[in-house]
Amino acid sequence: MSVAQPPYDRSRLTPGIVHIGLGNFHRAHMAVYLDDLFARGEGHDWAILGAGVRPADATMRDALKAQDCLSTVIELDPEGKRARRVGAMIDFIAVDPSNGPLIAAMSRPEIRIVSMTVTEGGYFIDPATGRFDPSVPEIAADGAAPDRPATAFGAIIAALRNRRDAEVAPFTVLSCDNLPDNGDAARAATIGLARLSDPDLAEWIDANATFPNSMVDRIAPATGQRERTIATGFGLDDPVPVTCEPFRQWALEDKFASGRPALEKVGVTFTAHVHAFETMKIRILNGGHAIIAYPGAIKGIGDVHEVMADETIAAFLDRIETDEILPFVPPVPGQDLDEYKRLILDRFANPEIADTAQRLCFDGSNRQPKFIIPSIRDNIASGVMPGGLILASALWCRYCYGVDEHGQTIAPNDPNWEALTATAREAKQNPARWIGMRAIYGDLADNRDVVAAFAEALDLVWSQGVDAALSRYVADRPVRAPHS
Repeated sequence: MSVAQPPYDRSRLTPGIVHIGLGNFHRAHMAVYLDDLFARGEGHDWAILGAGVRPADATMRDALKAQDCLSTVIELDPEGKRARRVGAMIDFIAVDPSNGPLIAAMSRPEIRIVSMTVTEGGYFIDPATGRFDPSVPEIAADGAAPDRPATAFGAIIAALRNRRDAEVAPFTVLSCDNLPDNGDAARAATIGLARLSDPDLAEWIDANATFPNSMVDRIAPATGQRERTIATGFGLDDPVPVTCEPFRQWALEDKFASGRPALEKVGVTFTAHVHAFETMKIRILNGGHAIIAYPGAIKGIGDVHEVMADETIAAFLDRIETDEILPFVPPVPGQDLDEYKRLILDRFANPEIADTAQRLCFDGSNRQPKFIIPSIRDNIASGVMPGGLILASALWCRYCYGVDEHGQTIAPNDPNWEALTATAREAKQNPARWIGMRAIYGDLADNRDVVAAFAEALDLVWSQGVDAALSRYVADRPVRAPHS
């Protein structure tokens, strides 16, 4: 099988972007868009310098440097796999605890964008308020020692300080992470952290830097032996290949402090309505992932396409999407929400992806407040008690108990796993303990109807099992006006 190679001269590329967080998603998404642009003979001064702020990033650096920073990206289309070598990244900055090499690179005038995929938890947002939390230990430490930052945002601030002092224009901070208003979250983290040590710098950043919001979408599972074997089938000896679905989407605000590549020529949508795209994707796709992942994992199902083959879970997802999510998603320019939902269901069912329920279950304490609870709130505000979404939250609680329906131990799968497990075990007898986690549910803990509905759902899951709980919800369908 053939492998597409970069059709441009990589030796003529020059850097314009530093990207922090060289995980699979970035290499299957932003790097691919840039690779496509370079292949058109354009934007060759926008190549990527890879970067990381965690010790584990050094392992990725070693692997990519050994293959000239080329990434293998394999699209897993049910009609046939396609492999390409993506050449948009030309170097990987040394990973150092002081972040000195990273700060030096971001201080260079030719770097005009600093982009990042640092996960939802990397923005230090208080789940209860939705705002940047300056009291988080990592942030407090960077605020006290701004010359030795350990976080990505601490390093960004140090580089922006260098640029201000050298009278160099600031770069754009471009979040490519999967959270609502990701640009606003990046702005809040950057300016909020800067204020802890240098209020004048914070004001300069606020006045001069830009933080565009974006909606990013492509399913790119974690790399394991299966993915390495697929790469071997293409004749590639790559320890870190990326597999992904054929679909990709990127909607982006056109707010760049120092210019940008012409990404609209390779399929990126520049729009003033990113929030609508974000809401659509986060509620329908990411919310949908959470809805199917926990019942699938509790039942001992490993891969997402196998979860979707479970008729009870698939029906559960379809009904919640139709009745409790789509009615509260605002109109999106150029998108039919019902068609988008059908596309999502098809993407979840792609048997080639082999995404795992375990991956989708990860970090529920950060993801539930972003992907599920906002839809619960919207339903309640409209006078509807969303039984399916409440049940989905109860299934998260049941999952965090730490044992599936076959008696198998569920491995720790959340930064707060120990506390969640302790609370889930108390909630088996006293469900209000779970809803009482105000850092997750906020004032929903004070809503007696929500507490009662959650208790009923959790009791049903424990007394009759996942299938019975899902089947009861699917069968008990109220009459509701169709989505328009």
